[in-house]
Parts: sequence; C-alpha cells; structure tokens
Amino acid sequence: MHIKKFATVAILALTTTLAVAESHAPTGNPMVGGAAMFEEKNIVENAVNSADHTTLVAAVQAAGLVDALQGPGPFTVFAPVNDAFAALPAGTVETLLKPENKDLLTKILTAHVVAGKFSGAEIMRKAAASSDGFVHFNTLSGDALSAQVRGKNLYIYDESGNAAKVTISDVNQSNGVIHVVNKVLLPK
Repeated sequence: MHIKKFATVAILALTTTLAVAESHAPTGNPMVGGAAMFEEKNIVENAVNSADHTTLVAAVQAAGLVDALQGPGPFTVFAPVNDAFAALPAGTVETLLKPENKDLLTKILTAHVVAGKFSGAEIMRKAAASSDGFVHFNTLSGDALSAQVRGKNLYIYDESGNAAKVTISDVNQSNGVIHVVNKVLLPK
C-alpha cells in the first residue's frame, strides 16, 4: 500500500516538475516593448510591434529605409528606444523627420546598422580578445561604432565617444539581429 502511494506521489511530483519546466522553457526571443519578437519575421515586421520603438519606426519610414531593412541582410541593428530619442535636444526629432532633412536622418539611422549578424556574446568575446578592449564596426552609413564590455554590460560607442548601453540583446530576426540600446548613436 505504501509503495502505491509513494509511486502516485512520485508520478505527481514528476508531472508537476515537467509542467513547470515546460512553462519556463525558453520561448526564443525576448519581449521588446511589450510585444513578442518572432525569429521568422524581419526587422521591420518586429519593430512595428514594439511600443518602445515607435519613434524609431517613424524615423525609418520617414527616411525611406523600410524596404532596405526588410531585405535579406543579415543586419545587426542597435535600436534606440523612444526615451533615447526623447533625450535628444528639444525639437531634434521633429526637425529630422522633415522631408528636407531626409539625408541626415538616413545617415543617423544607418549609423545604427552593421552588415552581418553579430550576437551579444560574439561581440563581447571579440571585445575581450582585442588588444584595446573594443571591437570596431563600420556601419552602413560609413561611420564607425565600437563596442566594449563594462562589468557584465555591453556598451556601443559612436564616433564622438558617446556610449549606449545594450539593454536587451540578441533579438533574432529572419534577416539579422536587434540589440536594444538606451541612447541614439550619432555620427560625426
């Protein structure tokens, strides 16, 4: 009788453990801006669903970069959140979104995009292995970005030395990867 009771308890415990493990199993990409990101969707298809990236999406649309960022890539995008754009001097975003400033807006946005797909771990490994502690990238705009590990965090630097912290890493897309950053990276 005790053996049956023990077996029943053991089976219930195992079933519960498996159910909990399954509910906590990795589901792929992280949530960004309250929205699920899907690896089978491209950068634009995912970004439009993030409540944290409405300014970035509006800027990409105004610059006419939607088709490019829906292309095959692969791309690594350092995607600033709305608060990063809001931290720019008053009126900057509104000015950049004007049709007459499309070239400058395009340059700023493409200064956040690197050809190729680089995971956060890969960038951190390369930075740690480099002689100066940085890994350097050329962006689609022709500008430079550098990455450095500080503590357990990854930082991306623009050409002026301004640092943006990667707050969400490795948001995989069908045509690359997004790393969410907390500042706008500006070319010189």
